[in-house]
Amino acid sequence: MRKLVYLVLGIVIVAMVSGCTTTKGSSPHEKRQAALDMRTQVLADLYKIHPDARAQIAASPGYAVFSNANVNLLFASVGGGYGVAENKRLKKTVYMKMGEAGVGLGLGVKDFRAVFIFKTQESLDAFIDNGWEFGGHVDAAAKAGDKGAAIGGEALLNGVTIYQITESGLALQATLKGTKYWKDAELN
Repeated sequence: MRKLVYLVLGIVIVAMVSGCTTTKGSSPHEKRQAALDMRTQVLADLYKIHPDARAQIAASPGYAVFSNANVNLLFASVGGGYGVAENKRLKKTVYMKMGEAGVGLGLGVKDFRAVFIFKTQESLDAFIDNGWEFGGHVDAAAKAGDKGAAIGGEALLNGVTIYQITESGLALQATLKGTKYWKDAELN
């Protein structure tokens, strides 16, 4: 049992030190560019996995792309990340952050990307201005590089299609959590 506790603590420390939850770069310009580069890479990955997502984004009023890291330690789940929301009508990029906390059964660390495709201007505006998401989450992932697999995929909630792509991690969780997305004051 003690070895398991040390293993979990080690995973938590590695996740915190790795900087997965912050935009990389030291200046605001470098952080903005890192977020834009992440968006470009995630969309390229998404189009390979779900080619129809390209047409969904083209027909939408906007979309958002996030890089997220999540840590589950027995009965608690915490996570954070950064991303961009694109308002196509205004031709405006909004730099954002996200954080989450939850309760439930889980163990592990997961680095994943999320893409939100908004079906209405109202849902996009509400996301950028209010940004709350709350709900249950069941997940299983074991992935390192090209090896392993993750259960995730696509969901449709209140006029928003959400895709999740697992980059790496080992996690098994069933949690009830709240997630907050907000504008990054430093980068906007």
